[in-house]
Amino acid sequence: MQPPYLLFLGDVQDQLAAKTAHGLKDWRPERCLAQLRLAGCKADCGLPEMSVREAAAAGARTMIVAVANSGGWLAEHWIPVVVEALEAGMDVASGLHQRLVDIPAVAEAAARTGKRLFDVRHPTRRFRTGTGLKRSGKRLLTVGTDCSCGKKYTALALERELRARGRKVTFRGTGQTGVMIAGAGVAIDAVVADFIAGAAEWLSPDNEPDHWDVIEGQGSLFHPAFAGVTLGLIHGSQPDALVLCHEPTRTHMRGLAHQKLPGLRECLDANLAAARLTNPAVRAVGVAVDTHRLEPDARAACLARIEDELGLPTVDPIATGVGRIADALW
Repeated sequence: MQPPYLLFLGDVQDQLAAKTAHGLKDWRPERCLAQLRLAGCKADCGLPEMSVREAAAAGARTMIVAVANSGGWLAEHWIPVVVEALEAGMDVASGLHQRLVDIPAVAEAAARTGKRLFDVRHPTRRFRTGTGLKRSGKRLLTVGTDCSCGKKYTALALERELRARGRKVTFRGTGQTGVMIAGAGVAIDAVVADFIAGAAEWLSPDNEPDHWDVIEGQGSLFHPAFAGVTLGLIHGSQPDALVLCHEPTRTHMRGLAHQKLPGLRECLDANLAAARLTNPAVRAVGVAVDTHRLEPDARAACLARIEDELGLPTVDPIATGVGRIADALW
């Protein structure tokens, strides 16, 4: 995908639905030119507002459908905006489950204008089943008590910290936003179930002994909808290190009001047990807590309480940084 980007937010109803836009703006700001929001949109990345025509005139080369809505479908009333972007000379990228190439009006416009469509969520290669064979190099995987609790941001923060220390490190994206940020990767939730572990093995191949692959986690072992993706990613990653991610203000699993959150120790132990099936030497190295909804005093108390409970360095990747977790990586 060629920068600079115009981030299309449509008319999504909350900030979390625009997490792809936020991820790109937070971690690759130099690539993000502007945002385009339709009437009624309740998400805002704080970028300049531009129309398709204004963005094209300002040099935008790719419009990204930068949302993650329920079901992953491109809303009917968004299609004319996508067509307009193609006709204005931009490529269009999307991380939705629905493929741009499967939408007749979009496919026709791309063919007519000669512009490219990037369906980032859908792999362009086939994977083998997992083998469980040991690979050289080191791997860290972020896991969570729930979905959308900071696994991607924690992985990116660790990559940045390790790189600043002169360590050999690569962020490995496993969701549509992570793939867009990294410029490569595989959206694990779009891989056929039998091949998830194999895809994770492909994503984090043999490497130098002192090189860390920092792998973006997905879902949660305790989420009824997404536990299978999490487990396949754990087995295929063969992590040497786990970081547990948590959002402390939630009262239930995301999207499931009847499903309570697991205890932190319960969740950590379950992830370690699953990871030992392909790497018996795995160990937990820290906890990353998303405390942005807490006041500073409450944040400090929350982090201290969790650290006392689990005996692991406990940080907020954005508010306090991940240096203490990086210290634990050998």
